[in-house]
Amino acid sequence: MTAPAQPLYTREILALAVSLADWPLGEALAHQAELRSQSCGSVVRVGIDLDERGRVTSFGVNARACALGQASTAILAGNVVGADAQAIATARDQLERFLDGARDDPGEWPGIEHLASARPYPARHGSILLPWRAALAALSSPVTQAI
Repeated sequence: MTAPAQPLYTREILALAVSLADWPLGEALAHQAELRSQSCGSVVRVGIDLDERGRVTSFGVNARACALGQASTAILAGNVVGADAQAIATARDQLERFLDGARDDPGEWPGIEHLASARPYPARHGSILLPWRAALAALSSPVTQAI
């Protein structure tokens, strides 16, 4: 007899999804980007402030996504302060290769292992990767001037 498959929406995923209110998106955050997933329609907008060394000092987000996309956003948000673009890109790449089956673990970003239940669901991968892509897009965007 085979063991039952792990549910897609675990308690951890659902708890992470509802935690996004901890990172409100402020218009004053200097670097902002909004991306939309072509596969599912999820939309994530992030705002980031950086220090003089290119490390994140402030992060805010508005995510209109499924529970997996929201959970992935919360995992990013929970540990992004202090990270630079390279650390975020590495985490994104490791997660993407894990979801695609090219590596056995999702990477070292704290909490990222909670997304493992989505690996067998390729239709969800775009939403999961969206916040990581949005953060990198924000980091490569010109500084927004507050009015």
